[in-house]
Amino acid sequence: TTDVAIEPELLEVALKQVVDETFNMVSVDGDTSTNDMVSILASGSAGNGCIDCQSGDFEEFINALYEVLMNLSRKIAGDGEGATKLLECLVTGAESKEQARIVAKSVINSSLLKAAMFGADANWGRVLCAMGYSKAPFRPEYVDVKFCSDLGEILVCRHGAGVDFDEDRAKSILSRDNVVIDVCLREGEHEASCWGCDLTYDYVKINGDYRT
Repeated sequence: TTDVAIEPELLEVALKQVVDETFNMVSVDGDTSTNDMVSILASGSAGNGCIDCQSGDFEEFINALYEVLMNLSRKIAGDGEGATKLLECLVTGAESKEQARIVAKSVINSSLLKAAMFGADANWGRVLCAMGYSKAPFRPEYVDVKFCSDLGEILVCRHGAGVDFDEDRAKSILSRDNVVIDVCLREGEHEASCWGCDLTYDYVKINGDYRT
């Protein structure tokens, strides 16, 4: 909900644009729910001049809406069933926004990658594997992969091949609550983020005990 004064048609445009970059870039286990939805209500009580065209005020509103929905998306992903850590796949250097989104979501959806993150295993091969079956075109020999957290970052793959790295430091970085899988495609200027969580023993327990 918002108190901004904005025309309904522009409110719909803003929501669709921001949802494509936030809620639609969240995945806990790859499954989707028939009950998932998002709606937005604007009361107009803020007293601003009504936003009735795609002006600077409209862009400012979109930026504010993105901050809110991005943070909600991160909370949804981090609160996944049995999750111990929030994962973000950041894809940069993409040829198009669509390419970046497809690659990021494929990596976050990978059960093998999610399990590796639970075990703090810097298995960059699982990142490239998920990228490969995403069906998004990219050149593996251009790809760099880093794992990042509040303890720093570590390069594990350069130009599509493994590099020597400190396994203990990698494990420390991947043991934090928030982990970023940083993928650079080196093919353009576009980027996208997707949020998810690790795959844990508790995920299986919660869903194995579930009864309708």
